[in-house]
Amino acid sequence: MKKVRLEIVGLSYSQTQSGAYALVLGESSGSRRLPIIIGGFEAQAIAIELEKMSPSRPLTHDLFKAFAQTFDISINEVLIYNLVEGIFYAKLLCSNGDRDVEIDARTSDAIALAVRFNCQIFTYEFILKSAGIVLDDDVESTALNETVAGPASGVEKGEHRSSETDEYKDKSSEELKNMLQIALDEEKYEMASKIRDELNQRKKS
Repeated sequence: MKKVRLEIVGLSYSQTQSGAYALVLGESSGSRRLPIIIGGFEAQAIAIELEKMSPSRPLTHDLFKAFAQTFDISINEVLIYNLVEGIFYAKLLCSNGDRDVEIDARTSDAIALAVRFNCQIFTYEFILKSAGIVLDDDVESTALNETVAGPASGVEKGEHRSSETDEYKDKSSEELKNMLQIALDEEKYEMASKIRDELNQRKKS
């Protein structure tokens, strides 16, 4: 069965499910996109790693990585292998050097681990044909501009900034960097995401 390599294209609020997030995966050598609805915790875990943020204490996926590496276990590949009634199924292809094992996992957890182990993500052609979409140039540009919108960042097209986010606009970049580090140390990841987004907006300006 033909496998297709995927890359993370974007992560943003879901427009269809309140409190959920849309993880968009795209085929490496094509224009099709695979949107997957995931929970807030998993979205946060993916965004934190992609943004290279450093939590003061390890998150669950960081603990899994440390545990696996301690016992010389690596994740070589993540495979989204099935789609049943709108639910994606994934597995981790793991190895300790002597033995290869496949472990079933929720797709969101599998992706969160893939970014930590820097391993490739694949799916089958029939899944892309069934659930994949092709974005035109305008939509693709918007998706890329909204990539990795962290949990509760609240800055998407057509959405108003919260008053809390507006307060950050009055701070200097140096003050925001200090506030970001404090938020990470205190494990206030929602606040950290908002501060990070404000800093990212300034870099684009």
